[in-house]
Amino acid sequence: MIYPIVAYGDPVLRRQAAEISPQYPELARLIEDMFETMEHASGVGLAAPQIGLSLKLIVVDATPFGPEDPVAAGFKKALLNPEIYQEEGELWDFNEGCLSFPGLHEDVSRHAVIRIRYQDPDGTAHDETYDRYVARILQHECDHLNGKTFVDHLSPLRKALLKRKLDNISKGAVDADYRMRFPVKPKHR
Repeated sequence: MIYPIVAYGDPVLRRQAAEISPQYPELARLIEDMFETMEHASGVGLAAPQIGLSLKLIVVDATPFGPEDPVAAGFKKALLNPEIYQEEGELWDFNEGCLSFPGLHEDVSRHAVIRIRYQDPDGTAHDETYDRYVARILQHECDHLNGKTFVDHLSPLRKALLKRKLDNISKGAVDADYRMRFPVKPKHR
């Protein structure tokens, strides 16, 4: 099943996500649906809050970066309860986008290397180090689990300059090649 992507402005994108158990009902189906949703929208990562579920679950498929990064070539995973506990290396800028912000791409500075703990869908614990594109995608998706988005990494001036675009995204005045769910505005009495 392909879920609609939650647009910027929806409160679920600002919440701290809850931990998820490997025994979560129909977890395998949820992961399969998240991969299908991400692929349908031509993304490389998707966090559960982006489909309206405030859970610590992300799916990543870094294979499009494979020609430039051999680690990315084979990286397609679902991660439960990921926690980045160390960031190091040089900061490097990369023009990021996000499925919750269709049509918006901005240079974001992130650390080149991360250490991350997570569980796989079977419940096995992992502690791994990643760099380059995989590190960047994981940082971006883990931000979603902590109520942050990539625009939070921009300067206040840059965010001010983007205000109209951000408002248009939250109002649904945006073109996307995939289904989206826009924030519901309260009706005035």
